[in-house]
Amino acid sequence: MLVLAVLLLCAATSVTASTKGAAAAAGPQLNNNQLYKFSYTTELLLDKAPGSKEGSAGYRISSDVNINLVWRDPSNKDDQGYSLQQISNVRIEPVTERSEKNNILHGATTESILGKTKLAALTKPFLVHLKNGKIKAFYSYWSEPATIKNLKRGISSLLQFQIHTGKVVENDVSGRCTVQYQATQVQVTRTKILETCKTSETGFTTHSTVLGVNRKSSSVTVFKLEDGFIRSAEAEETHFLAVNAHQSTAAKILSRQSLVLLGKEAGPFEAAGKDVAGVVKSVDEKLAAVGVVPEKLKTQCKGCPSLFEHWQAAQKQLEPASLSKAMAPRSFLGFIQSIRKASKDEILKVLKSASKTTLPQVVDAVTSSQTPASLDAMLEFLNFTDAKGSVLQERFLYACGFASHPNERMLQALLNIAKGKIGSTEIKESVVIIMGALVHKLCLKGSCNLSTVVQVKKMILEGPESTQVESEVQMYLLALKNSLLPEAIPILTKIAESEVGSYSTIALTALERYDVSLITPEVKQTVNRIYHQNRRIYEKNVRAAAADVILSSNPSYIEVKNLLLSIGNLPHEMNKYMLSKIQDILRFQMPASKIIRQALEDMISHNYDRFAKVGSSSAFSGFMAQSPDVTSTYSLDILYSGSGILRRSNMNIYGASQGSMLHGLQVAIEAQGLESLIAATPDEGEEDLESFAGMSALLFDVQLRPVTFFKGYSDLMSKMFSMTGEPINVVKGLILLTDHSEVIQLQSGLKANAEFQGGLAIDISGGMEISLWYRESKTSVNNRGALVVTGNVTVDMDFLRAGVEVSFDTEASLDFITTVQFSEYPFLVCMQMDKATFPVSEYFSRYDSLSSGKSIMSRKAKKQLVPGSEFPLHQENSNMCKRVFESSW
Repeated sequence: MLVLAVLLLCAATSVTASTKGAAAAAGPQLNNNQLYKFSYTTELLLDKAPGSKEGSAGYRISSDVNINLVWRDPSNKDDQGYSLQQISNVRIEPVTERSEKNNILHGATTESILGKTKLAALTKPFLVHLKNGKIKAFYSYWSEPATIKNLKRGISSLLQFQIHTGKVVENDVSGRCTVQYQATQVQVTRTKILETCKTSETGFTTHSTVLGVNRKSSSVTVFKLEDGFIRSAEAEETHFLAVNAHQSTAAKILSRQSLVLLGKEAGPFEAAGKDVAGVVKSVDEKLAAVGVVPEKLKTQCKGCPSLFEHWQAAQKQLEPASLSKAMAPRSFLGFIQSIRKASKDEILKVLKSASKTTLPQVVDAVTSSQTPASLDAMLEFLNFTDAKGSVLQERFLYACGFASHPNERMLQALLNIAKGKIGSTEIKESVVIIMGALVHKLCLKGSCNLSTVVQVKKMILEGPESTQVESEVQMYLLALKNSLLPEAIPILTKIAESEVGSYSTIALTALERYDVSLITPEVKQTVNRIYHQNRRIYEKNVRAAAADVILSSNPSYIEVKNLLLSIGNLPHEMNKYMLSKIQDILRFQMPASKIIRQALEDMISHNYDRFAKVGSSSAFSGFMAQSPDVTSTYSLDILYSGSGILRRSNMNIYGASQGSMLHGLQVAIEAQGLESLIAATPDEGEEDLESFAGMSALLFDVQLRPVTFFKGYSDLMSKMFSMTGEPINVVKGLILLTDHSEVIQLQSGLKANAEFQGGLAIDISGGMEISLWYRESKTSVNNRGALVVTGNVTVDMDFLRAGVEVSFDTEASLDFITTVQFSEYPFLVCMQMDKATFPVSEYFSRYDSLSSGKSIMSRKAKKQLVPGSEFPLHQENSNMCKRVFESSW
């Protein structure tokens, strides 16, 4: 027999409902000299969504409860208080039927589960001050364990309600929430709008909706009344958490509470007294107002490894050779969780002990952890004045750029680095470019006016005009491209008309990333001037970028008609490129397709002469994947010079989910000034271009520092004679894609911790080969990756812990190869975009553990192979590939 003394005090005064004109809302009332006998049950179920055959993790706590009136305000008959509640026959059991082997509570008693200290705390009284049925104060003992106080707060939540319909704001263990009441004489339904609840424990989530986690919650309590008090109260609260891009990676939390009246009998008389303080003191002088807000639980992990021990166990999976396997990102995610609990000194110990081959992956993990200790450790470990450490420095910077929830302190750290001495020019460029990405993410969170953000905004906005060095101007333009600041639009618009082609291209591609609503008529006029060369002659690259901006910015009928009329008057390959672009928009039904169809009704714009242009340049879009959760598309744009040498190759991959779009990948290869190699004549406006080839990557909406293959004729010749055909690495490392953490405070007083993380091991490389002997060139973009997404939901009561884990992983590769044979005109071009067969595995784990260390875990897996394929391109490309391969044979 267990006795829990619970004193409930109620001062039911008149309060007006929040809705205008609502009647006074009165709370529950008890009769004097009566003892109300209840049964109380609270249940917790954790499972994957929609459910598993193996059953839920969780438990049920049930008992008998007695309540009686202890005090009534003599000045108002509606003011009253509740008395000692006795809890007996307490039972803790699994929430679902389990075999003896899988029942962690088998053979355990309530005392052995709770422990003597917590059991003793449950026998102490607590007091709730109610006013008009609303909780005004919660009294307990400071010395009580937080778990016990939170359970008592959960019981109190079933005693707070009003007997009139209306919407109000209430405080209880769930937080400060908006609540909707529907009341009749015998029943009250309370619907808590959980999205409005404000609690002291805030989490964080990924800024991108596509990579984020969606939570749907509900909380409904039905009170049935008898003689002005509760006959029964049944509460059900549910939370569904799912990864937006993979909805089957989802977890469910179900919490139930039940308070049912068993009967009434004669009880003690109410006590005399005029104020709450006097009554509290008369019960126990040690009772204190500890607040209705739930307390944070300080849990200790028994037997958990230290950070260094974790690293020793995981380092083999983080070797470069293992990065294409799913085990690498899985170990990466687990390592991040350990780092987030570690001190600066512990982190530095791991950094200093890591081998040369694993250190870059450690830098990825430490930086992605995004804690004050991890940032301090990285800043102490890295020496930016030393050019020899550029690989680690760039990995640190890229991890900052991909940060899921960056703060002002991270941006300030990069600003301090930028102002100091930097040994490598490339690192200086990366610092500024990544600062632009952090500004964008901070502004998305509403932190655009923070002091450091304002400083960096001023720096990058004034940057292009502050220097004459070409590489520095490009650096600031790329930072502006990442920042997506509305105030940067006039600057980018002005620079778009620059005489330097690289400036114009960056400015135009930056403008294309802005929301259409921010593209003003002035911007459109400038972009149209560039495309139609109204003031000066531009390179094909620049004109093609201008066309992309026009067609993606809600073009007018006149703009589209002028574009169509230009086809036939452009350089040969650009004629073909623009024609292919228009046809791709129509076939793929892009937003501009409707206005293009209208313009094509004019036979001057739409005739055989324009639409029969020959060439090898092309533009094509297609679907990579389509599902109810996410739609993934790809596009391939290739523009050649009139001599058959690649001018621009642009591959894009997009993901769309929950009404949001993510630019997952862009790999652009550009080349210029190579006509002299085959004694060809350059196109108009490109006669004096310096020999150059390079690659630029944009990954998960973050523009990275471009990579140069060669620059200048002498560099070109030396690279040609030393060319091995091996691709040059552009991005390699581990990226934290999904990062969602929150504490879900349940009405029962329990707390659920939800952690969803997604890790990607990625290797993007590209190369360009030119054979003068065979008069053939080949460009390649190789993408290798392994993805792991995990979701953990745990409820830790200190004495009993339950949880579930849902996860999936995959390993994939995607290659894009372009082969050009320019021994004849029109030259032969073959594009290939291949995806290899890849595995997809899904896992579900359920676990329970006791404070004694006893634990039980079950794990289920489902695996499948997704067959590889070659992504379809236009039929003309298929015909060309056949000819290329036949000639090679």
